[in-house]
Amino acid sequence: MFFKKKFLLILLSFACNSTISFCQSSIKLALLKYSGGGDWYANLETSIPNLINFCNQNIGTNIDPEQAIVEAGSKEIFIYPFVHITGHGNIVLNAEETDNLRSYLIAGGFLHISDNYGLDKFIRPQMKKVFPETDFVEIPFSHPLYHQKYDFPKGLPKIHEHDNKDPKGFGLFFEGRLVCFYDYECDLGDGWESPLVHNDSEETRQKALKMGANLVQYCFTGGIQKK
Repeated sequence: MFFKKKFLLILLSFACNSTISFCQSSIKLALLKYSGGGDWYANLETSIPNLINFCNQNIGTNIDPEQAIVEAGSKEIFIYPFVHITGHGNIVLNAEETDNLRSYLIAGGFLHISDNYGLDKFIRPQMKKVFPETDFVEIPFSHPLYHQKYDFPKGLPKIHEHDNKDPKGFGLFFEGRLVCFYDYECDLGDGWESPLVHNDSEETRQKALKMGANLVQYCFTGGIQKK
C-alpha cells in the first residue's frame, strides 16, 4: 500500500540522518471530520496549526503549516501519517468508515484522540468497532511516547479540569504497535490553542505543546528518537 511504503521511507530517512527533517513540506497533519452530531471542529481554528508551528520550530519537522481535514471513509486519509480526533459529543462511524480507518491504522497510520470533555462514552464503542479484537489499555509512564524530545516522567500533563480526575493516556495496540493514543481528562487539543481562546497560562500551553510534539515525533519515528 502506498502509505505504508511512504511511512517506511520516512523512517529510513530518519534513521540515516538522525533527525526529523523532511526535504519538502508536503507532509500534513489531519483533523478527522466525523458524523453523529459531535463537534469535530471544536478546536478547528488554532489547535493543530499551533502544534505544527511548535513542532517545526522545536523538533526539526517541516510539516505543511496548513492542517488537512479528512473523513474516516476517504482514501485520502492514507496520505496523512498523523490524524487527530476531538470534540465533546457523539461520533458515529459507518461500516465503510470503520473498515477504512482500520486499514489506515494497520498500514502505518497513527490516530490521536483528545477528549474535549464528553467524547469518552461515544468514542470507545466506535474504536471497538475498528479494533474488536483489542481494548484501550493505559500507557505506562515508562513508554517511549512520554520520553521523546520532552520528558514526561509522570505521564500526561493536566491541561483542563473536567471531573477532578488524573489525566490518563490510553492506547490501542495492533501486533505490538501503538496505533491509537487517547488522552482522557487531559485535553491536549485545548492546550494547543492560542492563549486568548481559553486563557491558559503559557506554562500550561507549553506542557500541552511539548506533549503534542512528543506524539508527532513518536508517530514519525516509531519511537526511535528520544532526546
